[in-house]
Amino acid sequence: MIHVVAILTAKPGRRAELLERFLAVMRIVHTEDGCIEYRPIIDNDAGLDDAREPAGSDTFIVIEKWASVKALDAHSATDHMRKYGEDVRDLIANRVLHVMRDAAA
Repeated sequence: MIHVVAILTAKPGRRAELLERFLAVMRIVHTEDGCIEYRPIIDNDAGLDDAREPAGSDTFIVIEKWASVKALDAHSATDHMRKYGEDVRDLIANRVLHVMRDAAA
C-alpha cells in the first residue's frame, strides 16, 4: 500500500475556497481504481494540548492511501486532477507531498 500525506497551505484567507474545490474532486477520486482513502483533515481544537503543533488556519492535510504506485500514478494523470491543479493554482501558497510505504511490511 502507498500512503500520501499532502500538506496544502492556501493563500491567506482562501482555505475554505480551496477546500470546497478539493471536496468536489474528492468524490470523483473515490471512484478511481486503487483508491483506498482520500480525505482532507484540519486541526482539532483540543487534544494533546501540550504536544500538538497546529497546522494553521490556512492549511489542511490530505491523507491518501493507494493500492499501488501504479494506481497513484494513474490518479495523478487523470483529466480531473489536471483540471483541479489548474483550478486551484492561484489559491495555493505552498504544497508539500510525502509519498510513503508501510514500514512494518
